[in-house]
Amino acid sequence: MPKIMPSSDLRNKYNEISEFCHKYSEPVYITKNGQGDLAVMSIETYEKLIGMFELHGLLNEGMNAMKKRKVSAAADVFEKIESNLTK
Repeated sequence: MPKIMPSSDLRNKYNEISEFCHKYSEPVYITKNGQGDLAVMSIETYEKLIGMFELHGLLNEGMNAMKKRKVSAAADVFEKIESNLTK
């Protein structure tokens, strides 16, 4: 269940918001005049989320390359790497 707090709590209950975000690795949704306005989260959670987006993008690139048959066999790739290392 998401935690929802009014914008006034950013100033008045900052430590509580910070502790919640770090303890549960979840965002706190901040409202302004009763409407959703911001999502606040720990840096660790943010970086994990961004990492998942980046990984998803790379996996999509790989899947698209496979569909277009623009891939090489793993053995060929490792052989090429080894030959470059011995030069």
